[in-house]
Amino acid sequence: MRVVLITGISGSGKSIAINVLEDDGFYCIDNLPLRFLREVIAALGQAGHPSVAVSIDARSGGSLGELHSLVGSLRELGHDVKVVFLNARNETLVHRYSETRRRHPLSRAAGTDAEQQHEQTLIEAIDRERELMSVIEGIGVALDTSDLHPNVLRQWVRDLVGAPHAPLTLLFMSFAYKHGVPLDADLVFDTRCLPNPYYTKELRPLTGKDEPVMQFLREIPSVHRLIDHIGNFLHAWLPSYLQENRSYLTVALGCTGGQHRSVYCVEELARRFRPTEHVLVRHRSLSQRPAQA
Repeated sequence: MRVVLITGISGSGKSIAINVLEDDGFYCIDNLPLRFLREVIAALGQAGHPSVAVSIDARSGGSLGELHSLVGSLRELGHDVKVVFLNARNETLVHRYSETRRRHPLSRAAGTDAEQQHEQTLIEAIDRERELMSVIEGIGVALDTSDLHPNVLRQWVRDLVGAPHAPLTLLFMSFAYKHGVPLDADLVFDTRCLPNPYYTKELRPLTGKDEPVMQFLREIPSVHRLIDHIGNFLHAWLPSYLQENRSYLTVALGCTGGQHRSVYCVEELARRFRPTEHVLVRHRSLSQRPAQA
């Protein structure tokens, strides 16, 4: 069976992820208690469901740390298991809850009896949830949804879930430092030391995927050196990440606006690693860029 576990921080897009998987034919279950996970997967397999998606969050009961062993046991049974951990910055979560006017699921903290229950502020509830979820944050691929349009998140979830099983998936990501370093980055490299095509008038409206910008950057020796150094670092250390049973490694490259230098470097690194690794590419700032007429 294909089993996708959607987890993470409330308000970061778990409902969007579950809904898109349901649209794609997955049998979806929201907020399943962990103690039932193995039995439910077995029952759905016997019922003939080849693809199952389960949402797990801080309300799922039991020790969330048990998810590590549960995922391992499901894989030992031959299931293709993927875990997606969705996250977002606090200010983004506060804005989303303000827009929807919904209560955070942990906003009511329980005491020893009903009389001791008290209402927590939204920030207190978010911080409490982060504390509870921290034990499983590194179990799968992390996605920072802070700056993502829902349609982009839907496509990224489809890309991740549809990715073939591989010992390690390399996710190369470009981003804009002016929007902050992505929460889901495992390794971060700074390309702001490179000459910026933005200051060439005819290149300013283009991106690092356009041939004129690519040609501009190809002719600069320091660009080649930086890409070589990052590539050599990854070649040297990927075996160590594999030994730690990592399924995904997110390598983020940033520049000021996330349009030119980081995009070009990500595309070049992806091209170099595709012959030997399973590679995915994301361009965070390009996903927010308005389409050119």
